[in-house]
Amino acid sequence: MRKLTLITCLTISYGLFAQERVNSFAFSLKEAIDYAQKNNYSVVNASKDLEIAKKKKWETTTMGLPQISGSVSYLKTFEFQKQGVAANTFNPAAPADEIIGIAFGTKHNAITSVSLNQLIFDGSYLVGLQSAKTYLKISENAIVKTNQEIKEIVINSYGNVLFAEENISVLNKNKAILEKILSDTKQIYKNGLIEEESVEQLQITLNSLNSALDNVTKQKQIALNMLKLIVGIDLENDLKLTDKLDDLTQQNIDLNLLSQTFEVEKNIDFQIGKNIEQSKLLLVKLEKSKALPSLGAQINFGYNTFSNQFNIMNSSQKWYNFSNVGLGLNVPVFSSFGRTARTQQAKIELEKAKVQVTETAQKLKLQYQKAKSDYEYCIQKYAIAQANLKLAERIEAKQEIKFREGLSTSFDFADAQKQLYTAQQELLQAMLDVINKRAILEKLIN
Repeated sequence: MRKLTLITCLTISYGLFAQERVNSFAFSLKEAIDYAQKNNYSVVNASKDLEIAKKKKWETTTMGLPQISGSVSYLKTFEFQKQGVAANTFNPAAPADEIIGIAFGTKHNAITSVSLNQLIFDGSYLVGLQSAKTYLKISENAIVKTNQEIKEIVINSYGNVLFAEENISVLNKNKAILEKILSDTKQIYKNGLIEEESVEQLQITLNSLNSALDNVTKQKQIALNMLKLIVGIDLENDLKLTDKLDDLTQQNIDLNLLSQTFEVEKNIDFQIGKNIEQSKLLLVKLEKSKALPSLGAQINFGYNTFSNQFNIMNSSQKWYNFSNVGLGLNVPVFSSFGRTARTQQAKIELEKAKVQVTETAQKLKLQYQKAKSDYEYCIQKYAIAQANLKLAERIEAKQEIKFREGLSTSFDFADAQKQLYTAQQELLQAMLDVINKRAILEKLIN
């Protein structure tokens, strides 16, 4: 019995350990990006779209390769369709105007055949091959763009979770300090050395801190769940972030990034625009190719048999073979200028695509200028926020001493506290902005 209990406990422990191992994740920012670029739902679907494009390319290619098909058919006739003929054709004694009905054929007929079709020339097929390659390139670029977008979203979401964690830590620290000051102030009030208003002012500040802490705690869980959704893990799973906000901020400060040359041709949005332009060009070629003749060949080979009794499966039943070869030439002659109209429409669509490419290039250059300016400003703002926090801490510390010694009012001390809390929030936001703005800049450059 003891042995059975021990085995049961070990089994349960192993199961719990295995479950924890499967359902727990710990990611640095780089690990989160790598995991998301393999498991994010949009990335998975983009990969499937690429596989579809590859199959589509091969499907188009096979249209110009030999096509072999086979068929087997059986026909049972219950009542033959009769044909009218002059009766004197078979009976010279019959009146000249007499018509009789006769039937031709047998009750049971079977035929089996094999056909080979080969496209020799078709302008549409050649354009189709080019279009398949372009479609594949569009799908490949779609994956690149999806990965870039997922990377940026993961960086933003990862930073939001760290921001919430640091905010909770700062608020808890402020709360602990304020609770100690409030407790001391209440004791001083009991001794009759200060007015009740000073206690009430501190209590208001503490209530505001508690409310902010409760809200940030909820926001952290939402941000964490959002990150789980983006990287592609179930919301019920545990996720721990191994990077720290301050470390990521330092890693993302790179002034050399501001001196890099922006090459718009390397931007994925520009490349996708060129893909669209290429597809419109192929549509023009397709409409023009429809004015060219098409040529194909066909070879047929088969057997057929017929009988008035159902014995076509007997070995003694005679089968008759047949075969033929043929060429088919289709020459477009006149379409009442319909092809011309369609070609002109395709040309106009091509011109529109070229305009869109030019517009995309200009927009990307403007976005780069803004992203570069924003990133540079965030670095400066981060340095200023650090300095402002130090000043706010010194001012708050001095006001606390003055308040304890009765040289300052509770309102002055509350203002100093609010200024400190604001400086803390501004520093955290500046750290988050450095990370996010760099992600935007890198997305444009890469």
